[in-house]
Amino acid sequence: MPPLKRLRYFLVFLSIVNAAPAVGVQPDEMLGNPALETRARALSRELRCMVCQNQSIDDSDALLARDLRLLVRERLTAGDSDQQVLDFLTARYGDFVLLSPRVTTGTILLWLLPALVLLSGALALFGAARRQRRMARAGNKGSNALSSAEQLRLAQLLKPDDSPNRP
Repeated sequence: MPPLKRLRYFLVFLSIVNAAPAVGVQPDEMLGNPALETRARALSRELRCMVCQNQSIDDSDALLARDLRLLVRERLTAGDSDQQVLDFLTARYGDFVLLSPRVTTGTILLWLLPALVLLSGALALFGAARRQRRMARAGNKGSNALSSAEQLRLAQLLKPDDSPNRP
């Protein structure tokens, strides 16, 4: 088989393997009650895997994520509300366990920093454009205009020369 064709088959194989969705929740973890399972899945999507850190425990295959999923389901079957489960986990692991941190005095800078960076960038661009327009207007008012002596010299230089020595 030609190497190019072999490479093509290998790339197709890789794309098929990578297209399979990563599912962290195993069938043995699921609750029999569909309403509780839906709540558990919704809560699992809000909680960060402490091993993967940028993945929810619903998507993670880590053992700690599995333990957290089981803990969430255990708390829900015990009768806790969604907020009570989140409060229990944040008391145990801190606000870091939440994928979307709460807006508190400690996290207000985290929430406002992107807006402040965009606003300061927009103000800098506005100031630069305004300064450039001001400089362009000042240049058109005659600061770059030629004096009468310079205009006369320019006319002499641009005048066609009728001398016989010119080719």
